[in-house]
Amino acid sequence: MDDDIYDLLIIGGGINGCGIARDAAGRGYRVALCEQGDLASATSSASTKLFHGGLRYLEYFEFRLVREALIERETLLRAMPHICWPMRFVLPYHADQRFESDTPTSRLLSRVMPWMKGRRPAWLIRLGLFLYDTMGGRKILPATRTLDLSTAPEGGPLQDKYRRAYEYSDCWIEDSRLVVLNARDAQDRGATVLTRSKVTSAVQEGGLWRVTVDTSDGPRVMTARMLVNAAGPWVGSVIQGTLRLNSRDGVRLVRGSHIVTRRLFDHDKCYFFQGTDGRIIFAIPYETDFTLIGTTDAEHPDPDAPPHCTTSEKDYLCRFASEYFRQPVTADQVIWSYSGVRPLFNDGASSASAATRDYTLKIDRSAGAPVLNIFGGKITTYRRLAESALKKIGATIGERGAPWTAGRSLPGGDFAVDGVEPLIAKMLRDYRFLTERWARRLVRAYGTEAAVILGKATSAEDLGQAFGATLTEREVTWLMDREFARTAEDVVWRRNRLGLRLDAEEIAALDRWMKARQDRRSVSP
Repeated sequence: MDDDIYDLLIIGGGINGCGIARDAAGRGYRVALCEQGDLASATSSASTKLFHGGLRYLEYFEFRLVREALIERETLLRAMPHICWPMRFVLPYHADQRFESDTPTSRLLSRVMPWMKGRRPAWLIRLGLFLYDTMGGRKILPATRTLDLSTAPEGGPLQDKYRRAYEYSDCWIEDSRLVVLNARDAQDRGATVLTRSKVTSAVQEGGLWRVTVDTSDGPRVMTARMLVNAAGPWVGSVIQGTLRLNSRDGVRLVRGSHIVTRRLFDHDKCYFFQGTDGRIIFAIPYETDFTLIGTTDAEHPDPDAPPHCTTSEKDYLCRFASEYFRQPVTADQVIWSYSGVRPLFNDGASSASAATRDYTLKIDRSAGAPVLNIFGGKITTYRRLAESALKKIGATIGERGAPWTAGRSLPGGDFAVDGVEPLIAKMLRDYRFLTERWARRLVRAYGTEAAVILGKATSAEDLGQAFGATLTEREVTWLMDREFARTAEDVVWRRNRLGLRLDAEEIAALDRWMKARQDRRSVSP
């Protein structure tokens, strides 16, 4: 029995839950966070891995969402230059493109210019990109420019019919590392972070929540003044099943699937492809040797059904990409796929693609003690969502502190936006046994903390057992002790993506080593 009273108990260890925990702990609230699996084990590790304004949302007139996201891109870029970096996006265009689209923009265009039905004219795309460049007060990222694909290297992989393209800016983000670093910073500021800990019931007693948590060490009872339901795809299940609240608010579960192939092109820019069905996909350089293609939009009825990239989704992405690439993309080229479920606020939209990506925050007091339910949201606006949540929390249980996260770096991100290459060069000077690729991987994962992990090592042997693909005992120990990792899957698919390079036997050996280390620690005095 835990009789200590938390100000907030957060259900869900995805980006929204961890972002709120970090902000709240930094303001002085007493915070606990419970995640039923590993951090970022659901939606937050299965994104397209972009900090972006959402160019296509302009077609839905979601100007506030796009502007907020565009402003956030550069705020976040400054705070985490190790796990986030600028990327240029190439949008090919030809005049004969036709699209099935039922957006507010397409309906307006069909009324004003009926002969344009089914087209996105060049001037409309350029207008959208002008708004995209200017709405967010862009300062770091370069502006849009036009490419001649007949001479530019970006045209080489594409079919000859694409002679022109627009190139604009957005940012890459290592999504699951973003979640873990927010959780770490929350813990460093006093929050209690419990993984593999499922909230099984919560009842209101005397104006407080009495919460039962099923942990790896057995049941635990915790008390909180307020709950935050940031359970992502399970937010509705928590409302109806765990909290037993009578609420009409709900989520629309939309599955987004991605495929990964061997590298399809040599440059480091991303392609933005428009489909005849009105949707868009990206083809993105991924983990140096691969290309990431996605995403789909499919209804996903059950949050407890693990999302998988179906054969039809895989074929759809291959066909879509093949409409642009000179060499067709085929299913036998796919070496890995993943899917995530977006928990969008159910706004009654006619299709999954049209459902809003904006977030909705609802306070529920029907049980007596308050709960804040988090619906929707996108990874780019997680910090702003957290600030909005803290505003509602402050109005409910009392204000503490002021907004503080803008401009405050995450662990390892305390260096300049353009400081990655100098940091890699320093690692190569200080640790001469590192290869350039190894040093780059460490800096891109840990930033300035990469040197803390390696310590005084003078050879690879000093880092302990080698698990393959530059993963060593020293790094795994750090991930277990400082970043909540418990299994090999946590390490090679969420703390990094070395699962693309390690075989099944190597991953199994890593899992055995981690389990043995945990067993030794559990019996140590």
